[in-house]
Amino acid sequence: MIVGSLSENKKIENRVAMTPDVVKKYISLGLKVNLTKDYALHLGIKDKDYELEGAKIFSSNHEVISNSNAILQINIPDEENLNSLGEEQILIGVLDPFLNEKKLKKITQKKVKCFSLELLPRITRAQSMDILSSQANLAGYKAVIESFAFFQKAIPMMMTAAGTISAAKVLVVGAGVAGLQAIATAKRMGAIVFATDVRLASKEQVESLGGKFLVVEGAENLETEGGYAKETTQEFKKKQEELLTETLKKIDIVICTALIPGKKAPVILKKDMIEVMQSGSVIYDLAASQGGNSELTKVNEIININGVKIMGESNILNKLPVSASNLYAKNMYNFINNLYDKEQKNFKINLEDEIIEKTMVK
Repeated sequence: MIVGSLSENKKIENRVAMTPDVVKKYISLGLKVNLTKDYALHLGIKDKDYELEGAKIFSSNHEVISNSNAILQINIPDEENLNSLGEEQILIGVLDPFLNEKKLKKITQKKVKCFSLELLPRITRAQSMDILSSQANLAGYKAVIESFAFFQKAIPMMMTAAGTISAAKVLVVGAGVAGLQAIATAKRMGAIVFATDVRLASKEQVESLGGKFLVVEGAENLETEGGYAKETTQEFKKKQEELLTETLKKIDIVICTALIPGKKAPVILKKDMIEVMQSGSVIYDLAASQGGNSELTKVNEIININGVKIMGESNILNKLPVSASNLYAKNMYNFINNLYDKEQKNFKINLEDEIIEKTMVK
């Protein structure tokens, strides 16, 4: 069996699905590896580094596709490469079946087996494959670093002979993996941290990291069985808005991380709420690519509203591509390891396996 990976569109994606150390693991597993020329040169990784671990380099994406059983990607390939896939080939990546429904339906009708890793179930056995957690961890960290760079005051409290500088106050909206990492990072850098989430189970995690959890009066635990946030009621939204409006008056930096898989991001920060913030404050919206948690967020732009800067990038992980690629490649290898039948030496689509059944695009 041969696994291959195509170069991503560098205009939108700097990460790669395979690193040299993971190629070595695939070879040890009994698989062969095909890659396109200059696959990760933009990350400082030469083709020779991959070849030393046993990978074969081809001059075009088409050659990789026609000589591989499975194609491993970050994002869904473009139309041309997608249409080159044939019967019984396998495509694995973050395929976003909600957004790419028509494209995926077209190739699944050709009997191409597609697996979308963001659909992995939240079970213990799938933790080593969980690309949402590994990537969100880095995103939460980087969002704090980026927002602090734009904030024009010191972050920790500083006592000097000339006077005392107060610590910056940070609010993290959404206490999932990205939010918890943002809380930990901001706290380590000396900020006073507040957090809010619709899942009451997050309270203990937030407080264990030194943050103060803001509880909406009469809140119930809005959490799915899979551990994700549910959509909230209108009554809850109104109470949440009132609490946040009062809180935002004293907040310097807001990190927005609230997302519902497969849906538009919930709008939590309304225009009138942002207008009560102090001039010089910063909002970093990690949900920008899905519409944003702030009503005023614009993708890949910095908006200035009465001195409040609102930042939203389509892919913050492009600023940490080496670390993000290392983690993603390991997640992908663990998924392949589960899919590959070592005795039969082929890929086994066992739909009784929850991991395979949940991630397969039907």
